[in-house]
Amino acid sequence: MDHLIQRAVDHLKSARHVAALTGAGISIESGIPPFRGKGGLWEKFDPMEIAHIDAFLADPARVWRLLVKDLKEIIDRARPNDGHMGLARLETLGILKTVITQNIDGLHQAAGNTDVIEFHGTFAWQRCMQCETRVATQKVDASVLPPRCACGGILRPDAVFFGEMIPPVALWRSQEIASRCDVMLVVGTSAIVQPAASMPIIAKQAGAVVIEINPEPTPLTGVISNYLIPGPAGDVMNRILSGLEAQR
Repeated sequence: MDHLIQRAVDHLKSARHVAALTGAGISIESGIPPFRGKGGLWEKFDPMEIAHIDAFLADPARVWRLLVKDLKEIIDRARPNDGHMGLARLETLGILKTVITQNIDGLHQAAGNTDVIEFHGTFAWQRCMQCETRVATQKVDASVLPPRCACGGILRPDAVFFGEMIPPVALWRSQEIASRCDVMLVVGTSAIVQPAASMPIIAKQAGAVVIEINPEPTPLTGVISNYLIPGPAGDVMNRILSGLEAQR
């Protein structure tokens, strides 16, 4: 394990452009459950019934009641953990340039990262389906469902539902960043959700070193990634930062 940490330190120190791809695993330590896998939300609900845009359009009150209201309460309470803070510290050190995240919780920005590509949109804001006004999720009154904008329109998460397209700018920027980074940190993602899972492949094909930080192997391990550092994101990031700080 120590030699893997040192390898990561050496790669990060010599890199000119570092990018990170993050998934649900980095936010588990903040109390946000994953959508997929053991203990994930999709074990309780069929995503096609409550997280598809057609389901929301057909019965927004039901989707708010079964999914969105609970997510709002969880994300309202969540705070950045050591994994998020570690990536923010890498940016402060001038090492990390961009975070591409599949998460919708806004915790990278809360930690201090300034260039965050939200691949699946954000739950930090709700958007009016009538006038397009955005309202901070923490300010939304969810006592009456579905909540409404001042104009009377229904509020929806400013995130990507199943059945919707990835925001074109997010996709284009992610592909562009992946193609020109020389190191990509892949943190807390199962690497099975496309097209986000293709970003490490693009980086590898362009010559980048791909470093995985994840408790378990993924489809990238041993195929695309140069090496996997096993463990929770917060612990691994703390150890990498300690190594970097010791050599400054």
